[in-house]
Amino acid sequence: MKHLYYQTAQNMASQIVSWRRHFHRHPELSFQERETARKISQLLESLGLEVKTGVAGYGVVGLLRGRKNDRAVALRADMDALPLQEATGREFASANPGVMHACGHDAHMAMVLGAAAILAQERDRLPGAVKFIFQPGEEKPPGGAQRMIEAGVLDDLPVKALYGLHVHNQFPVGTVAVKEGPVMAAVDNFTLRIKGRAGHGASPHQGIDAVVVACEVVLALQTIISRSSDPLQPAVLTVGTIKGGEKENIIAAEVELTGTVRTLDAALRSSIKERFRQVVAGVTSAHGAAFDLDYLQAYPVLYNDERLLGILRSLDLQALGIGEMARFPAPSMGGEDFAWYAQRVPALYIFLGTRPSSGEAYNWHHPSFDIDESALPIGAALLAALAVETLKLDP
Repeated sequence: MKHLYYQTAQNMASQIVSWRRHFHRHPELSFQERETARKISQLLESLGLEVKTGVAGYGVVGLLRGRKNDRAVALRADMDALPLQEATGREFASANPGVMHACGHDAHMAMVLGAAAILAQERDRLPGAVKFIFQPGEEKPPGGAQRMIEAGVLDDLPVKALYGLHVHNQFPVGTVAVKEGPVMAAVDNFTLRIKGRAGHGASPHQGIDAVVVACEVVLALQTIISRSSDPLQPAVLTVGTIKGGEKENIIAAEVELTGTVRTLDAALRSSIKERFRQVVAGVTSAHGAAFDLDYLQAYPVLYNDERLLGILRSLDLQALGIGEMARFPAPSMGGEDFAWYAQRVPALYIFLGTRPSSGEAYNWHHPSFDIDESALPIGAALLAALAVETLKLDP
């Protein structure tokens, strides 16, 4: 027999899908989510929730009070889109050129709104309060989570547990995937400017070629992982962009490199940061060049709470429309600012299968990324059930 929340979610499936399509058609970049926030606040108010807007910019928090209201369980959705030109060809494709919900945040908002709609019908029976946190700026390090925390979203009514749900096209609809312990990596981002001296391309000895220095720096940085780090400790160092030079016959005076570093160990994270500067200083000095380095430690490692994982496992998942619980064998080297919440309160980050039933299943951040929308009511029901079960165990 299906769970009441599953049945309720299926009854409102078309509404949840329409919310997702609205957000998909009207995406907004990080910390620019004004209209998205306005729509969310209107929907939460229509459900009879207490709504706080303007949290950490465009953040929105809905509060559903139950029988006891000295603490809360929270559900979080991220709101921002990516700077991509959409290529799905869907009738609800982005109407904002160069901006697209290519990471599923449109689906996350719709599912958390669905959970709010389900639980609003149960408010008289809720053993505690539920917060619905809609957060700006997940895609722009250091992210909006820190700002939301600083604004008091975990404290004004103490949050005792926090759940996040992310769509995943590796898994079919009806699957949830989860991992104990470290789930996603710490994220550091860097901007490095190599400063040489301009000159004529026919007289390279009279200049200091920032392009040549930058090329050597890129290669030398890779040895931090291959020769300076424990091979049994996961680490990634990627140089993502190189920009420099004015013309084919001019020695470049400056080249800018940007990239990212991913780690799962705090000590390794610190040592790579130190070694990074040493390597760059050595290479640039050897050429008589200089450099400026901005090295941002953006997100910490995301850890899942074992007790909350136990609550997930205790649910009758089949009654919620979930046929399989998959386990990730290893952490992802991707990052998520949900990790900031997990450093403050017990938190659980879950992946929900959304692989399209036909066509290619594109991964996140691809201009053709899309999902199977039949997963949306399943996610809404799961989030609602997790909130209530957690309140029952910790009233």
